[in-house]
Amino acid sequence: MAHHPAYLTYRAAAGLTRALPSSLVPPVEWAATRIAVAAMSGRRAQVERNLRRVYGADISDAALRGAVDETFASYVRYWSESFRLPGTPPDVLDAGMRLEGFDQVDAAVAAGTGAILALPHLGGWEWAGFWVATVRNYPVSVVVEAVEPPELAEWFGELRRSFGMEIIMLGPGAGSATAKALHDNRVLCLLSDRDINGGGIPVEFFGETTTLPGGPATLALRSGAPLLPAAVYNLGGGLHEARVLPALDTARQGSFRADVARVTQDLAHDLEALIRRAPEQWHLLQPNWPSDLVD
Repeated sequence: MAHHPAYLTYRAAAGLTRALPSSLVPPVEWAATRIAVAAMSGRRAQVERNLRRVYGADISDAALRGAVDETFASYVRYWSESFRLPGTPPDVLDAGMRLEGFDQVDAAVAAGTGAILALPHLGGWEWAGFWVATVRNYPVSVVVEAVEPPELAEWFGELRRSFGMEIIMLGPGAGSATAKALHDNRVLCLLSDRDINGGGIPVEFFGETTTLPGGPATLALRSGAPLLPAAVYNLGGGLHEARVLPALDTARQGSFRADVARVTQDLAHDLEALIRRAPEQWHLLQPNWPSDLVD
């Protein structure tokens, strides 16, 4: 059976990056970045819009172009690093991690509640997930988008399973699967800066109204697990920093619907703060605001 070109491209890229000596990885990443920038002109325009929201209207055109280029370079580094992760020894993973606020995850696992990490599409979260599963030895569950074609989605799933992660596909069964993960005292990772399915919670996000998924708030309110905004930054040279912000206030204050809306807006503000620390590592290449679809 013929394989889909996208599947073949990712498989070939993974094989190439794993075979390269470390000295050749940076120039190959540079070349891949140039190809990506040329081939993804539509995505480039979207990244420009996203970064202008983060930086504000005062950013110069030249600075914005440079920031967009660096975003694509960061995205290429993310995949290059992820492809090379399988088989990385625990001591190498641990040497590459810097932590801030991770004691909150430790406390949640010790209390038996599980922990909900709400992350943006930013930095090198695969490295951190592998670290949590391999070095901390915490069971990790990750909700992922079902990409096309299916063989590519399955290959991505196998890659992440090789990092010790349980994969939960976004869809009708995700709610019960995520609730079970928390019941089993797992660390649940939710990419929370994009409302993939639609029907999310209206929020103000970088000064403009959009929707974000209500799942993180709903799970926290129902389970009692702490909802921890978090991000993982690629510091270069094989170093990463995992930053975990204080748990959001999920004490019941009103109707369940109102509490979900309140907590989701609080999460949006914390995601803004995490993204502003390294906007060029924000790998959000798709429309994320209603104005992206009409302008």
